[in-house]
Amino acid sequence: MVRALQWIVLLACCSHAFAQWADISNVEILSDPTELAGLRVAIEYDLNAAAVSAAHPVYVFVRCTTDGGQTWRRLNPQFLRGDVDLVEKPGRKSCVWWGTQKMLPADVADLRVKVRGIPMAAIPAGRFEMKSIPGGGHDETTTRRAVSDLPLFHVARCETTVAMYVDYLNETARAGGGWTERMANPQRCGIIRSGEPGAFTYAAVPGRGNYPVTGVSWYDAIAFMDWCGLRLPTEAEWEKAVRGGLFLDGDLSRKVPNPLPGRKYPWGDDAPDAGGVYRCNFDGPDDGFEYTAPVGSFARFNSPYGLCDLAGNVAEWTADWYATSHHAGLDGFRMVRGGSWMALPIACDAVTGATQLPIKESSIMGFRAAR
Repeated sequence: MVRALQWIVLLACCSHAFAQWADISNVEILSDPTELAGLRVAIEYDLNAAAVSAAHPVYVFVRCTTDGGQTWRRLNPQFLRGDVDLVEKPGRKSCVWWGTQKMLPADVADLRVKVRGIPMAAIPAGRFEMKSIPGGGHDETTTRRAVSDLPLFHVARCETTVAMYVDYLNETARAGGGWTERMANPQRCGIIRSGEPGAFTYAAVPGRGNYPVTGVSWYDAIAFMDWCGLRLPTEAEWEKAVRGGLFLDGDLSRKVPNPLPGRKYPWGDDAPDAGGVYRCNFDGPDDGFEYTAPVGSFARFNSPYGLCDLAGNVAEWTADWYATSHHAGLDGFRMVRGGSWMALPIACDAVTGATQLPIKESSIMGFRAAR
C-alpha cells in the first residue's frame, strides 16, 4: 500500500540562546492516513544536546493549537508513542499521535505544535539521610516522620527561568493571570507585560532570560507545572537531590558509595564562602551578584547528580504543605527550601527551610520541576 503523506505547516519551538529549555530544532509534522487506525500524525524534531543520557535525560512535551495560536493545549503523552516524556539520547526524534481525528476540532491542516524540553537529572531509588524535620517543625495538627527511602524520580537540573516562564505566560495568560507588577523589576525578575486585557503579551527584559523567575506564588508554580505536565518536588525529594543517596547509583546497583551522604550543602560541608571561594549566591554582593544570578553560575558546585543552584539564588517551593491549629481553616503552609540571594550562608544548607502561605509572592522565591 502506498501511503499519501501530507506535509503540514508548523510552528517550531526554536531554542533561545539564553533559555534553559533543551536545544530542540527542526520540528516537522506529517500526517499519514491508515486503513485500520485512522489518521496518524508524526511529530519529528532534533534534540541537539550531546550530554543527554539516562542519568541526564530531557523531559520532552508537546503543545498544540488549531486556531492560529489563540489557544494551546498539552498533548497527553498517553496519546503519543515514541520520543516524548523522558528522552535519553540526542539526535533526530519522532513521536506518533494516533486518533488525531477524534480530538481535533479543526482540520489537521490547521495543526501547529511546539516541542519543548527540560533538562532533568535522574535520582536513583534508595535510601538517603534526611535530617530536616518535616514541615520545619511547624505542623501542630499531624505527625509526620522523615522519609529515608524514595523510588526513582527526576528533577530539573536548573531553576525555572524568566524565559521559560515568559513562554508559559504567552500561551496561557492573555487575560493577565500568573503575572504581577513586581515581576517587571529588572533586578529582581524582569518580565514585561504589554497590550490590553484579553490580548496581553509578555517579554523578558533584555539580558534577564536566563535568571530564575521570582514573584511566583505556589499556585503560579503549580499552574506552570500543569502546563508542562510535571510537578513540584517534595521536601524529601528536594533534600535527596541535594545530598544524594547512600549510593549515588541507587540501592539496586550499590557500586558508587556516596562519600558524604550527610553533607550540609550540595558540594559538601565547606561553608558557601569558605577560603574566600564563593560556591553559591547568598546575602550581599561579594559572590558577584547583588540580587539573583543566572542559573548555573556556580556549576562547579552542583549537587552529586548535577543539579545547580540548590543552595542560594532563589528559595524553591516544594509540594509539601502543613496546617497549624493557629491558622485552622486556611490553606496550609508550603515548605520553601534552599536559601536565596538574601539568605545568610548558613541558611543555604540542606536542612533549613521556611513555611510560607501559598499565596505569597516574593522576589526571593522561585521553583524547579520534578517528575
